[in-house]
Amino acid sequence: MSRISETTREKWIMNTFPEWGTWLNEEIEEEVVAPNSVAMWWLGCTGIWLKTEKNTQISIDLWTGNGKRTHGNGKMAVGHQMANMCGARKMQPNLRAVPYVFDPFAFKTVDAVLATHYHQDHMSAEWAAHVIQSDMKTVDENGKEIPVPFIGPQKSVDLWVKWGVPKERCVVVRPGDVIKVKDIEVVALDSFDRTCLVTTDSTGPDREELTGVCPTDMDEKAVNFLIKTSGGNIYHSGDSHYSIYYAKHGKDHDIDVAFGSYGENPIGMQDKMTSVDILRMAEALRCKVVIPIHYDVWTNFMADVNEIKVLYEMKKDRLDYQFHPFFWEVGGKYVYPRDKDKKAYHHPRGFEDCFEAPQNIPFRSLL
Repeated sequence: MSRISETTREKWIMNTFPEWGTWLNEEIEEEVVAPNSVAMWWLGCTGIWLKTEKNTQISIDLWTGNGKRTHGNGKMAVGHQMANMCGARKMQPNLRAVPYVFDPFAFKTVDAVLATHYHQDHMSAEWAAHVIQSDMKTVDENGKEIPVPFIGPQKSVDLWVKWGVPKERCVVVRPGDVIKVKDIEVVALDSFDRTCLVTTDSTGPDREELTGVCPTDMDEKAVNFLIKTSGGNIYHSGDSHYSIYYAKHGKDHDIDVAFGSYGENPIGMQDKMTSVDILRMAEALRCKVVIPIHYDVWTNFMADVNEIKVLYEMKKDRLDYQFHPFFWEVGGKYVYPRDKDKKAYHHPRGFEDCFEAPQNIPFRSLL
């Protein structure tokens, strides 16, 4: 049979997707974290995989979905949070802009699945299914083997249970709660994701009427996480907007690395932190490194991190900033504190072993 006659759409999809195959899964599995260090990988959007020196691994906001794939009828669901916020009805052109850099079904182990909130690009039914179907186990603080827990605010737990995650596997957290995951301490903190406050249970015409109604309890919808490890304390702000209360978190906790959702908000929309907000958040949190995320994934919210860099250079001396930004790439690894002084990431370039094996060239002058 010829290559042409054997080729089908299904074979093309299976041979191409996910684009990175299991490359990153293998890298994470093989990584040996040095003592007093913590390794992190950016999975896209706000997805983070974290691994400690004792091989404890957690996923935060791991997501496996996509954006628009068809123009459809050209209309947005009338109850979508963006429609609720600004009254727009035209289809939001949020196409996924980055590849899948991991295979959720190829992970062999995880010790906890965390979600900051229940929006579709921060949770994954596929990942939940793999964790459940693979019967993944971890151990509690007493060393007893237990099923891997799912940790998040009430609305995230409700969604997991709706998908089929056993309720007893889920842990509801609110600001102030502390959960031990082996050698990691997970601290739930206040979220400032105001888009969650205009998210209704229905996205149809029967959506709840929010006009003049006191906002629902943010603590049931979203949380920020502080992950305390032997290598440093990592602050994940989910989809939080800027809030002056970041200063309270910065006073209450020692924060080494902070992630902030950055983006270029379209006219009429306020869903991501701007470059100024990212710097203000970092200053308020008193962190050592701030890393913008989320700007990568949606075509209509993509932003240039150089804007953060320019503003940082303008302000850092006058305001005596005690932090610096780090500009990551999706699929990249960041090890703290080893990489604490780095300003930007580049994927490994390879060819470290050049000229170590015999060459196969006619003449050296070709080089």
